[in-house]
Amino acid sequence: MKNLNAATDEMLVDMYIKGNDIAFDVLMKRYESKVYSYIYYAVKNQELAEDLFQDVFVKVVVRLRNGQYQETGKFNAWIMRVAHNLVIDHFRKATDDKVISNDEGEQDLFNDPSLAVNENREQEMIKEQMISDIKELIAKLPESQRQVLLMRYYEDMSFKEIAQQTNCSINTALGRMRYALLNLKKMSKNIA
Repeated sequence: MKNLNAATDEMLVDMYIKGNDIAFDVLMKRYESKVYSYIYYAVKNQELAEDLFQDVFVKVVVRLRNGQYQETGKFNAWIMRVAHNLVIDHFRKATDDKVISNDEGEQDLFNDPSLAVNENREQEMIKEQMISDIKELIAKLPESQRQVLLMRYYEDMSFKEIAQQTNCSINTALGRMRYALLNLKKMSKNIA
């Protein structure tokens, strides 16, 4: 095990593909904290984060076993990309599943005095709508722009870190951010 801890990610991947399951355990241990933190920060729900975390490593195992990993020396970026895609898929599915029906709950949503519009509730509703609109606009961005925007604002990553993770130059990451902001501004004018 000691020798495996000193091995590079690519060496561990190669060993795992050749049947050494302990090599995968070392890889998982190496990245579990980073992957889980990223997922938890995105979904802000421990149970959901744990489920998605498990899904990431299941997907990684399947892809490695099926030869779907291209050795580029960037296993770190690859596994984070898998995690990112699963989080995005979760949010896409969650927005598709949101339907309100007064018949499903015990409480009558349409006659609940606590939901009556007052100044505070009105401000909350406006804020919620703005957040919803922003999320919708972000979802419409091209994947590369959306990824840089989320990494920068939600993960608080530097452009250098973003460039390393997305396997591009810092100038490309900056350009993607610039176009993301320009596109958001242009799209927001259409909903105003």
